[in-house]
Amino acid sequence: MWNHSDLLLLNSSPAASASVAVVDTNEQTPLHRVHCGGSVLAIAVSSDHIYAGTQGGDIMVFSLDTYDHVRDLKGHSGCILALNLSQDESLLVSSAGDAIINIWRTKTFENVHRIYSTFDIGDIFCVAYSSKLSSLYLGAQNTSIQWYDFRSTDKRPRASLKSHPSRRSHRFFDSLGPGGSATPQPPVDSSDVLESCHESQLVEIDPLNIVQYAHFGYVYCMLLLQSFTKEGEEILVSGGGDGSIKIWEIDSETSAIKPEKSKTLSSGDSGVLCMATRDQFLYCGLTDGEISIWDLDGQALIRSIKGHQDDVLTMTVRDNCIWSGSASGYVRKWSQRFELLGRWKAHDGLILASDLKSVKGRDLYFSGGNDDCISVWDVSCQEDDFPAAYRTTEDELLSTLRKLVSYRTVANDPKFSEDCRQGASLLKSIFRQFGAQSFLIPTDNRNPIVFGRFTPPETPGVESKRQTILFYGHYDVISAGEDTPNNQWITEPFEMTGMNSYLYGRGVSDNKGPVLAAIFAAGELAQNNQLTCNIVFLIEGEEESGSRGFKEAVQKYHDFIGPIDWILLANSYWLDDEAPCVTYGLRGVVHASVEIQSDRPDLHSGVDGSRESREPVIDMVNLLAKLTSDGGKIMIPGFHEMVRAITPAEEAMYTEIENEFSSRLFRGSITSGRLKEHLMSRWRYPSLTIHRVNVSGPTNATIIPRSASAAISLRIVPDQKLSTVTENLTSFLYNQFATFSSPNQLKISIDHVSEWWLGDPLNKAFKTLARVVEEVWEKKPLFIREGGSIPAVRFLEMEFGASAAHLPCGQASDAAHLDNERMRVANLYKSKTIMKKVFRELPLEGVDV
Repeated sequence: MWNHSDLLLLNSSPAASASVAVVDTNEQTPLHRVHCGGSVLAIAVSSDHIYAGTQGGDIMVFSLDTYDHVRDLKGHSGCILALNLSQDESLLVSSAGDAIINIWRTKTFENVHRIYSTFDIGDIFCVAYSSKLSSLYLGAQNTSIQWYDFRSTDKRPRASLKSHPSRRSHRFFDSLGPGGSATPQPPVDSSDVLESCHESQLVEIDPLNIVQYAHFGYVYCMLLLQSFTKEGEEILVSGGGDGSIKIWEIDSETSAIKPEKSKTLSSGDSGVLCMATRDQFLYCGLTDGEISIWDLDGQALIRSIKGHQDDVLTMTVRDNCIWSGSASGYVRKWSQRFELLGRWKAHDGLILASDLKSVKGRDLYFSGGNDDCISVWDVSCQEDDFPAAYRTTEDELLSTLRKLVSYRTVANDPKFSEDCRQGASLLKSIFRQFGAQSFLIPTDNRNPIVFGRFTPPETPGVESKRQTILFYGHYDVISAGEDTPNNQWITEPFEMTGMNSYLYGRGVSDNKGPVLAAIFAAGELAQNNQLTCNIVFLIEGEEESGSRGFKEAVQKYHDFIGPIDWILLANSYWLDDEAPCVTYGLRGVVHASVEIQSDRPDLHSGVDGSRESREPVIDMVNLLAKLTSDGGKIMIPGFHEMVRAITPAEEAMYTEIENEFSSRLFRGSITSGRLKEHLMSRWRYPSLTIHRVNVSGPTNATIIPRSASAAISLRIVPDQKLSTVTENLTSFLYNQFATFSSPNQLKISIDHVSEWWLGDPLNKAFKTLARVVEEVWEKKPLFIREGGSIPAVRFLEMEFGASAAHLPCGQASDAAHLDNERMRVANLYKSKTIMKKVFRELPLEGVDV
């Protein structure tokens, strides 16, 4: 609270004024943006939800934790102009341009009351609800203030549907026209929300509960405050388009305001558009950019400043800071002395609504505008990046992920080597701030592996029996291709952007988000002294480049890393966006390069082209055509004979997936009738892909290239032996090429190989994982395989003699490796919860404790 000396400093004259301070725009990135499909004119934030009043008349409800769209509340036919929560957040009050006030239960979203005035009052710009008096107050376009005391409801007859404003005769539109007839009215829509309501919901305000001409202008804003003169009582403060602020005493017995005891404060000719209070100080946003500060206790104007260049449409106060939002789309932050602390562009258009809520230790500022979105801003006091006791809240998880995404950890591009090193160092710092042991393992001139180990406190006689879980992941990413002509990113790929309950950015899903979720899960267990085992992390920086150097480094540090009992990873996706999954199989891969070249230089086709010449590109086309039949069968000898036959247990898993998708299309194109065949083709059968063919020389159409090269890959499955597949591939290509009798030379190189992996869905790790996934998502997970490859999984199993289990964190639409990679906030948070439970419960599964 300000003291008397503070007031003297501010109030060198009764109405001290100042011009808009010119400051540089602060760089501010919203935590999240939610698009609402129309202008957002009102916002209210509870402990669980964000309520957005839209131009279309709907109240959109979003989860405060994940920003998921929960539902729409439909009860108005005009744009929502005000939202107000009761003190205990059990009720939401809404008003609109349809002259209606609705009251909703926030737990069930049930509409319990529809309130309207006896008279035609136009738009209802503001509402206030007194939980103490069980009374509602409203300010209207016709300059009146009205109220309804729910304690007296039983004393008045219920309103009828016929008296509802939408059913009244309009003096202009329903007047008689030529010939004495009125304009025909359209039939009533049976789906109208009014038609579906019960008459017991309808409440009409008593004509005695109206103060006409409360202001000589629209009543734009109002607040309920504690009285400064009568302890335990409330006062109503209202602001109008006439530039006046009025303080109304309230009769605690009848809830009536007393016009004869009202006090009027004048802001001059500027209309009062919005208000906020802190202690006895009232902050008013006015037209033309003015902000006035009043001492309500002394009813004196402390200061008036030119805060913005345009109308001030929102005022929000918390502790020692004030935020104002204007018609220019800018937010300004002020100190309690009204020193300008900063400003930023919050919306492309008018800022029409704002609210502020403390969420898990962070102050979040919510703004809504006519650019059809709500923006969420962290306006907390900034602390060191890593406080001594690292917090494990979801906000800290998002903040850390944002920083990790900002590093361009593209492993196969040397110009990003420093970013890769910084990304690895950040992970090491996070481990250490959680109290874990951590260092970087070198990988023979490749990006380092981040090692981390969480160890429970020592307990005599327990250490030798304690199990160890190894979590494997990677911090490197695929190039975002943001500089390419066909770039389709809607956000900056290396600036994580929250939008419509999703996080966008390269690596948020593959694999930085899941890695951080696992680290935070283990860190939270460590901080709460709930570790039941050792948890070891190996986070590599070369996975997207074939895990170069990983095998050799792990073998070198084998004794330090191990022994290991279980391996967990989280580097794949659900089948769609609805059904949680557990992955038990991955295909292996053989990447090969094929090159055919002649001993001649690049030639001109018009001069040197002839039937007698053997062009390398033609040889390449003919050779690649030998790899498959016309029906797509891979023609390498013995290739298909090694594939493991399907078992009844595996068949049952595919049937379960087919049942799950029986009522909907799979990814919009595969019907459930073909789903089993489609998934088997992708998961459990091998495939061959020709990725690209390149030629030498200029790209004009007259060149005979001297050489041609192709990149191909084979995806292999159980029980195909990697060495046999590579040997048969090279032998087959050389043998086929020999039949060409070509003077050109063939060269084949195996660039990278990876073993297939098949886990045991019946082992303890998978049973624990499946049970926990079902607990967290409240839905039984599907057991799936993946068509892709993760080189390290099978190697780690063989190196440490431990079984691996795989948790897909993201949804099918996450677009990993593609433009607009994303991850749903809810998936990130729940993945952390799942891994925390698995880390704690897997070592105890089947053990008497």
